Amino acid sequence: MRALIRFGKRDRLRFISHLDLQRFFQRAVNRTGLPVAWSQGFNPHPVMSFGSALALGWTSEYEVIDIKLSAPMGRRRTEDAVRAALPEDLPVLEARMVDDKHPAPMALVRMSDYRITLGGADAQRVYDQVPAFLERERVMAVKKTKSGEKEIDIRPLALALEKTDGGLYARLMLTEQNTLKPDLLVKALADMAGVGVPETRIHRLMLLGADAAGDIRPLMEL
Repeated sequence: MRALIRFGKRDRLRFISHLDLQRFFQRAVNRTGLPVAWSQGFNPHPVMSFGSALALGWTSEYEVIDIKLSAPMGRRRTEDAVRAALPEDLPVLEARMVDDKHPAPMALVRMSDYRITLGGADAQRVYDQVPAFLERERVMAVKKTKSGEKEIDIRPLALALEKTDGGLYARLMLTEQNTLKPDLLVKALADMAGVGVPETRIHRLMLLGADAAGDIRPLMEL
């Protein structure tokens, strides 16, 4: 049996790296009293994985961790135990119990929703580029990869983009082959406006995947 836990990452912890977050969760699950499964080998650790790594400086209300259990547990007891082991800045928002045949969350993620808030004198000029961005067939941007820099067309990777009262709402591709990070999107909009990249705050709203019928659904519902 496995427990899928959706949690948030609030502003006070936004500069905690993903690696540090992994280490913290390994210690936290030991405090839950749950029958957590452990890996084998010279360095045993709780068997767990994340739906998608959250970049340094970002906040979120939709992170998912997959924890393997060595014995069946009830959803409510599992949710309450994990909530009690985490600080209030990592709030547990929901839990779901699945069997071991259920696909790993990281294998299901296809896209993500974000709220992007810009600050500074040039923020409005960047916001104003949204209609022009949506009208273009191609928007070229330089993406950093493990092998260096590569120019790619990011337009098809932005599935939705609109200006809202809270900033920008964006639905962006998030797969191993095709990913558009919000900060690269902001850089492209700033280039279109002819200004520098403004102060940027990024908040993840949701992780999404596709069900067997191809319909897009929140990760916890797949």
